[in-house]
Amino acid sequence: MSAFSWPEFAILLGAAVIGIGCVMPYTLALNGNALKQAQERMHQPMWVLVLLQSAQSVVLMALATGLGLFMAHHIGLGAPVIEGLLAGKNIAAQVTAMLAPALMLGIASATVLLILEIAVFWPRLPKAMREDFPIPSLWKRLLASFYGAIDEEILLRLFLLSLLAWLIGFAWHVPGGMPAPGALWLATIIAAVIFGLGHLPATAALVKLTPLLIWRAIVLNGIVGVATGYLFWRYGLEAAMLAHFAADLVFHGIGDSLAQRVRAASASAQV
Repeated sequence: MSAFSWPEFAILLGAAVIGIGCVMPYTLALNGNALKQAQERMHQPMWVLVLLQSAQSVVLMALATGLGLFMAHHIGLGAPVIEGLLAGKNIAAQVTAMLAPALMLGIASATVLLILEIAVFWPRLPKAMREDFPIPSLWKRLLASFYGAIDEEILLRLFLLSLLAWLIGFAWHVPGGMPAPGALWLATIIAAVIFGLGHLPATAALVKLTPLLIWRAIVLNGIVGVATGYLFWRYGLEAAMLAHFAADLVFHGIGDSLAQRVRAASASAQV
C-alpha cells in the first residue's frame, strides 16, 4: 500500500476532464432531442445545459478517481506508469511489457464484438435500432473514444473493480491479505457486467428493452470489460485505457461505418 498521491489524482482527473470534453459532440448527436426538450422545460440556453452536465460529470469523475486511487493502492493496484514518472523512475520496461498485450486484447476483443454483432445480433435487432438509431459522424466517434478509454476505465476499473476486489478480498485473499487471483477475476466479471448494463439506458430511450437487447449489451460490452479488467490488475490502469481506446477505434470507427453503409444500401434497395 502506498500513500495517496495528489499529483497522480490531478493527472488522472485532468485526463478525465479532457475525455468529458471530447465526448460532448457525440453526446449532442445522440441526445440532441432530449437536450432540446430539457432546454424548453428549463428555459435555459443549450450551453448552460451542456455546462451543467459537464460539471456533474467532473464531480463524478473526481469522486471516482480519488476513491479509486485510495482503494486500488490498498490492494496493490493503480497506474504504475504515471506513478513511475512521478517518482522519476525509468518506465521504459513497464511500457514495453504492457504495450503489446493491451493492443492485442483491445483489437481482438473488438473484432469478436464485430463478428457477434454482424452474425448474431444485427439481424435480430428491432427495426428502430437498425434503421433509426443515430450514428454520429466519424470524427465525433473518434473523439468519444477518448472518453471511453479514460473516463470509463477510471470509473469502472480504477473505482468499481478496485472496490469489488477490496470487498471480495475480505473473504478471499492470499496469506498476505491481498485479494486472491480468483477474487480479482470475480471482481473483473462483475464490473464488466455492470459496464454492459450501463449502456442500456441509451437503448431504452429508442426501443423497448427485450431479453435479446439486454444480453447484447452485457455480452458486447462485457467482453471488453473483462479484457480491460484483466489488463488493469495485471499491467495497470494505463494498459486498460490503451486497450479500451483500441477497441473503441475498431468497433465504433469501423463497425459504425459498416452500419452506415448497410443502412444506405437498404435505403437504396427500397427506393
